[in-house]
Amino acid sequence: MNDWIVYLNFFILGAALLLSVMGLWFTVVIPGMDRWSRRFFINYFIVFMLCWLSGIIEVLFQSYSVPSAVFRFLLFLENLLLSVPLPMLTVFLLRSSSEDIRSGRLLKAVLILWAVLFIELSCSATIGGFYYVTPDNRYYREPLYPLLLLPAVAILLLNLAGTVKRRKRLSRKVFFAFLFALLPMTVAMTTQLFIDFFPLISISYVLAALAMYSFILSDQIEKDLSRQREIARQQKEIAHERASIMALRMRPHFIYNTLMSIYSLCNLDPQKARQITLDFTNYLRSNFNAVASESTIPFSKELEHTRAYLAVEQAQHEDMLVVKYDTPFTRFRLPPLTLQPLVENAVKHGMDPYAGPLRVSIQTRQTGSGIEITVSDNGRGFDPSAESKPHTTLSNIRQRLEMMCGGSLEITSDAGRGTVVTITIPDST
Repeated sequence: MNDWIVYLNFFILGAALLLSVMGLWFTVVIPGMDRWSRRFFINYFIVFMLCWLSGIIEVLFQSYSVPSAVFRFLLFLENLLLSVPLPMLTVFLLRSSSEDIRSGRLLKAVLILWAVLFIELSCSATIGGFYYVTPDNRYYREPLYPLLLLPAVAILLLNLAGTVKRRKRLSRKVFFAFLFALLPMTVAMTTQLFIDFFPLISISYVLAALAMYSFILSDQIEKDLSRQREIARQQKEIAHERASIMALRMRPHFIYNTLMSIYSLCNLDPQKARQITLDFTNYLRSNFNAVASESTIPFSKELEHTRAYLAVEQAQHEDMLVVKYDTPFTRFRLPPLTLQPLVENAVKHGMDPYAGPLRVSIQTRQTGSGIEITVSDNGRGFDPSAESKPHTTLSNIRQRLEMMCGGSLEITSDAGRGTVVTITIPDST
């Protein structure tokens, strides 16, 4: 064997070892791959690493005087390790096709051929006819050498035919992954039957492994992203269902008190009774519209809903509830039932007949990144650190803001001094 071929082989085996190490490292650290595929590629690249490492040692031994038996053992080990990925590809193909791996006829045929290959490799290490080793540890092909390659070529052809046969059961990326893995290996192994250029096999094996790995990983990541999108869609549906439940679960005493107020005013102040009836009707209509809405709505509609609710509350509490509106910016969208439940919370928890009027302020202002909505009151407030359980309504609003428009909700409160709730909505909405 010429010295330049030895150096080329050494260089290719070193590059193959480095690429195998990189493939193993990426398999371990990159997320998005299922457990079975991760374990497969870890073993796959470990086999390649051992194969190329034994090949490098074999090339190094050609420059030193070592026993012929040791050199033959290295040749046997390298060829054996080079054959292991062949049935491994069959197992991965059957797994990707959702077939029973143990009962598959393809795997049985491949294992029989691999057993024949193992026997031939064992014989070649002890008897002549396949190749011979010179005293300076150079090996040359003999007439029986092609017999060592025929079972490997047959396994590759079986895997290639099995891939084409199962193309409808495989995803597009996985199908092309197997083609890119098997075709170069088949061409290189078939060429080796007639031309002795072992580095070609090394190149084809490494490039095929990395190509297959990249396709499989891409397919796994795509499936993982699809699952994440499905989870996000389900979370959005759950948030919408919660909003619907929140809209339908109106406080019974609020409805009762409103109806009793209307009844009492029918004789005392018919005009005011009609106005409360109209406001209460608008409030109910907005609630039921929110149930049907699956996307964001204009802020003006949410503000109208809030005004209707506060008008009913003010009619019942009269001077005990003072509302201030400062909303110059209304041309934006937000999830339904965002502002009104916050205001209802302020009235429900802030109203105290012994502490004077409850003052509720609703403001909107434009910032450098979007719109800011503020709902503040001078009610009883609370100590956030003392709250043992999260508030369901606020948690639901925060979740819908994040999912539907990328918004956020912050609460600051001080016991005895009131509460401020701030909603931030980005410009993109």
